[in-house]
Amino acid sequence: MSNTPPPFAAYEWMIAWRYLRSKRAEGGVSVMTWISLIGITLAVFALIATLSVRSGFRAEFVDTILGANAHATVYQGATVNENGQMDRSISEYDTIAARLRQVPGVSRVAPLIKGQVMATRLGRNAGVEVFGISFENLLTLPRIARPESYAGDINRFQSGVAIGSGVARELGVIVGDKIKLMSPDGVKTAFGTSPRIKSYVVGYIFTAGRYDIDRTRIYMPFAAAQSFFNSEGTADEFEVMVADPEAVDVLLPALQAAAGDNALVWTWRQASSSFLKALTIEDNVMFIIMSILVLIAAMNIVSGLIMLVKNKGRDIGILRTMGLSEGSVMRIFFICGASTGLLGTLCGVLLGVAFTLYIDTIFSAVNYLAGGGVWDPSIRGLYNVPAKLQLGDVITAIGLSLSLSFVVTIFPARRAARLNPVEALRYE
Repeated sequence: MSNTPPPFAAYEWMIAWRYLRSKRAEGGVSVMTWISLIGITLAVFALIATLSVRSGFRAEFVDTILGANAHATVYQGATVNENGQMDRSISEYDTIAARLRQVPGVSRVAPLIKGQVMATRLGRNAGVEVFGISFENLLTLPRIARPESYAGDINRFQSGVAIGSGVARELGVIVGDKIKLMSPDGVKTAFGTSPRIKSYVVGYIFTAGRYDIDRTRIYMPFAAAQSFFNSEGTADEFEVMVADPEAVDVLLPALQAAAGDNALVWTWRQASSSFLKALTIEDNVMFIIMSILVLIAAMNIVSGLIMLVKNKGRDIGILRTMGLSEGSVMRIFFICGASTGLLGTLCGVLLGVAFTLYIDTIFSAVNYLAGGGVWDPSIRGLYNVPAKLQLGDVITAIGLSLSLSFVVTIFPARRAARLNPVEALRYE
């Protein structure tokens, strides 16, 4: 029976542990070990924090898009009406809506009236976009019916309007106040077109979570919007919701067929394609940059091990003359480097997870210390820094860090294993 000890035997771990904790006076490199450990920790922390914020941004933007906007919008192609004008209004909207609802995968179809108007109250003005929609269909919009915060009662929508919190701040109104809506496309007279002006009671104020939505959007009952925009008996478009928004492109042919030959279908992916592509590019670039940061931190392990091998040349020579194989020496120094990478990765994961879980508290403290203005929702579109901790992101960070740490450790460990014991002891 062979007496050859198995790989990674207890004595190999013991020798490696002694080398790791040895002081410089003993020929060790404890300072370099600490530098390597801190470098790996900070790199993994930065990688997890970046991946979490990246995932949070994408999830938050997509959620607000799907929670307050149509998954697909069906328009009517322009036709020439009896007055010789281009017209996109839909007269038989009930019939077309019924056909769209029969498409497999469609969960809801809502006829809409849309228009851009000026909202005013007591000399304060704001450009807004009015959505004319039925009360039943309004309740199916998660970010409107169940927003982050709200004021008033959504049931009062049928006798007034629902406005975004940004519009309310701009106009200085609260629930129960009246606002005036002014449309330039009003009544045509012998002296020209006079603006259409009408007052509405604010019954509900919502915060959808997207600054651009809260700052510009007003919802009005469908019949009231038809009257205000002089669109009695017609609709402007259909708001289509589907069971699986991520697969909405699959339903495009069926929606087109149900809407008719003169219809146009526009999905949320097409509407936000440039933004989603920008997010994807940014995700890939940030991952590459953070991966390079982890690689740079891992290279510190190489520097530390090379110094350790140089300082422990005499020990290596003695161990080889005592009978240790090249493999045993290589594994000893591999354990030294891999242990540093493993411990640094573990510390980095703990810091990254803690940062993600308490990111709101951390940014609140940073904002307070900086005197405010660190996060401007009017620029970024969101009210706070989103972060979403995903198991896949953590596993990716761990796998990248450990693989780089283990790979770069092999080269100095092989150098130690191939050190000639005679040369190592010649000048001792």
